Amino acid sequence: MKVAITGSTGFVGSRLVQRLRLEAIKVLVLTRNTQRAQKLFPKSAYPNVEIAAYTPTVSGSWQNHIASCEAVVNLAGESISEGRWTTERKQEILNSRKLTTQKIVEAIVSSTTKPKVLINASAVGFYGTSQNATFDENSPPGSDFLAQVCQDWEAQAQKVTDSGVRLVILRFGIVLGMGGALGKMITPFKLFAGGPIGSGEQWFSWIHVDDVVNLILKSLSTSEMAGVYNATVPQPVRMAELCTTMGEVMNRPSWLPVPSFAIEAMLGDGAVVVLEGQKVLPQRTLSSGFKYDYSDLKLALKEILK
Repeated sequence: MKVAITGSTGFVGSRLVQRLRLEAIKVLVLTRNTQRAQKLFPKSAYPNVEIAAYTPTVSGSWQNHIASCEAVVNLAGESISEGRWTTERKQEILNSRKLTTQKIVEAIVSSTTKPKVLINASAVGFYGTSQNATFDENSPPGSDFLAQVCQDWEAQAQKVTDSGVRLVILRFGIVLGMGGALGKMITPFKLFAGGPIGSGEQWFSWIHVDDVVNLILKSLSTSEMAGVYNATVPQPVRMAELCTTMGEVMNRPSWLPVPSFAIEAMLGDGAVVVLEGQKVLPQRTLSSGFKYDYSDLKLALKEILK
């Protein structure tokens, strides 16, 4: 099997490429920065990896590479937690998902020999935010900015099914590992300044990065899997519990809260990512028979922070 991956130099994507090396699966890395990809995946250590440059929102010769692949994993997307959400930044967040997916689908549809499956990332932001409601894969979308981004993102991916290509959409929760959101929270705890962000009552629907990779691999190999699956654990927690558990694992206090106004001053509208949340359950993921390696928060944090 040969798998094309976008977003392969990111937090989840790089971990996926590492696993595919162990599985001896050929990988096509589509990247905007070939030098960065070559440093991350040197040929001597990654003989199964082919690197190709692409401009994700523009049609081009890069799309021809898709025809040589049996599967595509689309993880591309600008970070939603970096900087303030100006009008320009919001457009970048949307375009990096919507237009990239559009071009990926175009490449698949136009291929003489089409890939058998597209695994497309999305996010639990699809459901909007709530402190009281519980969401699963059958829940309706929310109405805020992130919910609209996810709807537009998924709508582009859905078009691939018209060509008979199997589609799996994985709605990611907060992915925990040495990087991403957790990476930004570790430093304050090391400095004895850790604590809950905002009220601490917001839900935190999370998943260990290795379980994300395992779910992608299962989606690749299981032809019965199609449609939407939540990439979250069955036991989401509130922010206060996350921070208390981090303090226990790191042997640091977790009593110093970060006030909402401080986050809002830094991120503007983007503060919604950390100040609000949603309780998301992976009903279809569990029904698929997927087994988590890390469904317990304390065990997950111990593995990550060891």
